[in-house]
Amino acid sequence: MKLSMVSTGVLLGSALLLSACSAPNRVQQHIASNAVIEQIGEGEYKGRYRNLYRPAKGYPTYPVTCAADCYPAHPAVSCKTPGQDCQYTGVQRAPELKTGYSLQWLGHASFLVQTPDGQQLLFDPVFGQFDWPVSWAQHFAGIIKRPYMPKLTAQQLANIDAVLYSHLHYDHFSHASIAQIGNKATYYLPMGMADYMPRGGYNIIEQAWYSHSQQGGLNIHLMPAHHFNSRKLFNDDNRALWGGWLLEHSGKTLFFAGDTGYSAHFSDIKQRYGEIDICLLPIASYHHEENGDGYRYVHTTPEDALVAAAELGCKVMIPWGYGNASWQMGDISSHSPLLRLLHMQQQLQSTVPLLILNEGDSVSL
Repeated sequence: MKLSMVSTGVLLGSALLLSACSAPNRVQQHIASNAVIEQIGEGEYKGRYRNLYRPAKGYPTYPVTCAADCYPAHPAVSCKTPGQDCQYTGVQRAPELKTGYSLQWLGHASFLVQTPDGQQLLFDPVFGQFDWPVSWAQHFAGIIKRPYMPKLTAQQLANIDAVLYSHLHYDHFSHASIAQIGNKATYYLPMGMADYMPRGGYNIIEQAWYSHSQQGGLNIHLMPAHHFNSRKLFNDDNRALWGGWLLEHSGKTLFFAGDTGYSAHFSDIKQRYGEIDICLLPIASYHHEENGDGYRYVHTTPEDALVAAAELGCKVMIPWGYGNASWQMGDISSHSPLLRLLHMQQQLQSTVPLLILNEGDSVSL
């Protein structure tokens, strides 16, 4: 049987595509001599990662907790309905830091960052709904609709130098987004997460807590977070590490905390690295009354984030996790965390400068 030139080309193109998709990834591990790797030492879960600070029983105590009237309306937050479908309309003022970093908040936990030496980085890029198969399940269930979804142009994606993921949860780690970004960028992951990357010739660097890599003039450090990690339905809890990322260039720092609860690791980071210039801190997914403090154990409340920012010595704090681009997981409305943050800033008389963004906003600092 003879094949036409067209069908031959289609077959050849398909073969090349399949070959690229099945190409092995290139994985390196960077573990500093003073790295911290916290794992279970014995028993059924031996070798699985765990948080640095764990109470002997129950949940920890927190420095401060909003007890009543936590979500008052704020004149700088304009909403269609109370706390829902809002825009921050206040002054977006930041101190004159002259760090050389610029960034765009793409929504939820996703940020596009330009470093002082001109590199383009992405934190936790998830461009659509939850990654498959959760996106499939939520579509048929008709729940957790994401009204705004961040997008970058094909040219922007082609110019990405590095992608930094904090953990495996479906709202932070997306195979679909990785396919859009492609394999030209270097992917920085906590230990064990390379096993969950799709095949396709990706360049991957895994790091332990307090280990670093260098890309151009940029130092990329993995920081501890107080969270957990899983991807599959059964039996892969905490087989991969989780964390936040600290960028450092010519002494100027930017910290992306990833999903995290409040713990002493914030003070530890300050002790090791000094005051942080720019802090990207989560303020959502803490509110779930029927689960007691379970959500708060692994997610910071707005007041937790304000305390953490002070302990980190943040020269400016940019909150994330709320907004019209969020999935509202564990929160009572799209902007309830922001309303609580602004309320608790006054209650605590916090002196940490806040820079409040709406999804899609860009800023140079």
